[in-house]
Amino acid sequence: MSHDSAAAPEAAARKLSGRRRKEIVAVLLFSGGPIFESSIPLSVFGIDRQDAGVPRYRLLVCAGEEGPLRTTGGLELTAPQGLEAISRAGTVVVPAWRSITSPPPEEALDALRRAHEEGARIVGLCTGAFVLAAAGLLDGRPATTHWMYAPTLAKRYPSVHVDPRELFVDDGDVLTSAGTAAGIDLCLHIVRTDHGNEAAGALARRLVVPPRRSGGQERYLDRSLPEEIGADPLAEVVAWALEHLHEQFDVETLAARAYMSRRTFDRRFRSLTGSAPLQWLITQRVLQAQRLLETSDYSVDEVAGRCGFRSPVALRGHFRRQLGSSPAAYRAAYRARRPQGDRQPDPDTATAGAPRPLPPSDPPTTLPPENAVPFQTRRTATPMPAGAAGVPGQRSAAP
Repeated sequence: MSHDSAAAPEAAARKLSGRRRKEIVAVLLFSGGPIFESSIPLSVFGIDRQDAGVPRYRLLVCAGEEGPLRTTGGLELTAPQGLEAISRAGTVVVPAWRSITSPPPEEALDALRRAHEEGARIVGLCTGAFVLAAAGLLDGRPATTHWMYAPTLAKRYPSVHVDPRELFVDDGDVLTSAGTAAGIDLCLHIVRTDHGNEAAGALARRLVVPPRRSGGQERYLDRSLPEEIGADPLAEVVAWALEHLHEQFDVETLAARAYMSRRTFDRRFRSLTGSAPLQWLITQRVLQAQRLLETSDYSVDEVAGRCGFRSPVALRGHFRRQLGSSPAAYRAAYRARRPQGDRQPDPDTATAGAPRPLPPSDPPTTLPPENAVPFQTRRTATPMPAGAAGVPGQRSAAP
């Protein structure tokens, strides 16, 4: 699913001011930023790969505050440019912010606002979305960030339409991405937007990554409660829902347990988690189904019942929309990577929904061929399991 914003075409058509150049990319670094995320735009836009057919960008590395800038492992960086250099850039990238609880420097926020007013494209990778939000550049816009921090972003900036399912969101002149690898996806998307599929494909081959990925962050979402929900009265309701996913209940049931009207519950839930309660519930049921398919011998029909779906058809529909595969194909792909002898059934199967566990392993990461999945303009995402079929679509309907 892609975000469709009425403002995007108009925003994308905005012209740069005379002193800015489209080919100049400024990367804004702060002390305390993680080095991996910071290095992504430096590698994508800062290395000359014209011999491989990749058009060259001009990179400006700018300090967002006084240096030296300390990063992962105690390393110290010295950026060759300051905030003033942003005035020449057609694209400004904030690769990550050091802490979602700390306000960014006001001077850097002012520089970002000026750049946006003058037509520059503003990009936030991972927690860089918090800097864009602090500058007011995400107000009324769709955006994403790492799924772990999406609830905090939604709660702190309620005017931002946070979608934790997306790997990246392109809203024309403001773009945001999820965690580390999604930053690569978004940078490749920018190259594709600027110079076409061939250039993005050539760059992807140099980076040894897929040129585009299908799906979303759903595969990586955690069952744990959002960081800031612990003391909220809704925490008990959310915890109850997670413990009773094997039962058939709906959002009205949750609203009743919270002693709220459905409308009030929807509003409060979204403000805390960044997601509509129905979508959250469906996602949690699909995640539970995913675990059971990986770690148990239950049939698909049994998995549907143990995850609270009203029928196997409902499970198959939601599973395909979120993970791009049927439950059976997903299980087959997962088991193809696990030797049969590694399976260790749990003799205790009395608890409803309890899987027979396997030793922990990495999820399947086999990627489809470059042209196997139609490109979706505003989202690229998680790899499909080997042999999976189908492309994520609209998410709706009750579980």
